[in-house]
Amino acid sequence: MQVILAASGGGSWGTMTEDCRRVLENASCIIGAQRLLEGLAETYTKNRVSATRPGEILEVIQSHGEGCVVLYSGDTGFYSGTRSLIPLLENKGISYTVFPGVSSVQLLSAALGTPWQDWLLCSAHGVDCNPVGAVMQGKPVFFLTGGELDPAELCRQLTEAGLHEISVVVGENLSYPQQRIRRGTAGEFAKEKFDSLSVLLAEPAPAVTRRASGFADSLFTRGEVPMTKQEVRAAVMAKLAPNPNDILWDVGAGTGSVSIELALAASWGRTYAIECNEKACELIRVNREKLGAWNLKLIKGTAPQVLDGLEIPDAVFIGGTKGSMEKVVNLVLNRNSKARICISAICIETLYQAVNVLQNRGIQPEVTQISISHGKAAGSLHLLMANNPIFLIAGNCDG
Repeated sequence: MQVILAASGGGSWGTMTEDCRRVLENASCIIGAQRLLEGLAETYTKNRVSATRPGEILEVIQSHGEGCVVLYSGDTGFYSGTRSLIPLLENKGISYTVFPGVSSVQLLSAALGTPWQDWLLCSAHGVDCNPVGAVMQGKPVFFLTGGELDPAELCRQLTEAGLHEISVVVGENLSYPQQRIRRGTAGEFAKEKFDSLSVLLAEPAPAVTRRASGFADSLFTRGEVPMTKQEVRAAVMAKLAPNPNDILWDVGAGTGSVSIELALAASWGRTYAIECNEKACELIRVNREKLGAWNLKLIKGTAPQVLDGLEIPDAVFIGGTKGSMEKVVNLVLNRNSKARICISAICIETLYQAVNVLQNRGIQPEVTQISISHGKAAGSLHLLMANNPIFLIAGNCDG
């Protein structure tokens, strides 16, 4: 049995390739979404079956036999149902041939006169989409939209993250006579309405140059709020080892120096900075925008009270809890027993408490003491000026 998987193109039937037209003319059964079947020429077979789920399509193919053409919109290689159907066909030993089509990416690129080879391609059509994380990757981002995640909603999420001035383009009804290209900002388009057949192109978010963990202290606006210094921050990042999609917490965030490094390292995820001091919260807001940590969310309040509604963390840094360390650690581990935890301590009493809290949860803590001295000129000589030693107590951080 031979099955054809064909793409109708990214818009009007005028974008359909000649190969696709030919296989449709020779088909004895055409399978696809109802809207695609209704738009087919009368010259094609009347034996048309509306089906979109891979299992349903497979059943139709098996019952009908030779001569089936499965018709998809857009291109077969761009967020197409072919990805789910092909493994089923291969499992049943059914051979197939794929005919690609013109995608909405190509149509928008052509309309703008701009190559799409450097665009980051994302789908917001029936799948979870993270527009803030996408625009933080340093490339223009093409969004295939649909359903509730239309261009306006994607722009609303960008605006909510502080990216209201980011430049965007919306392509409506691409390749149709009523095609329209609209340019503006995320803030402007968050309030607009767009046709259901729309795509969005967003420029990359403003960001500092990416570098290794342990940003220079001078990059942060500090004020009078204590800040985790560069060398300690680098060690914290090594302990927590954030992955790109991680959900991260920074409890007692201070200036946000650790929060921001976590957020930039896990740019496809989300990081929560928990802080109760208003001056510190203002510094976090300033540093978040200054360094482009757009996926960082500030939670003003005291832990553990404000932690309940947050997403389950993959890793947590605890820089201060105002006496609630045990409650915070237990809350974290109750929500995710495998969460990576790193606690910083200056006092021996805090070190003792952190070790006990982790041991009481069956976790063998790894204790590291960091002593840092910086050179300071004294006339023609240089002296080493010591900072306070810092203890890092890590749990579940053994890889």
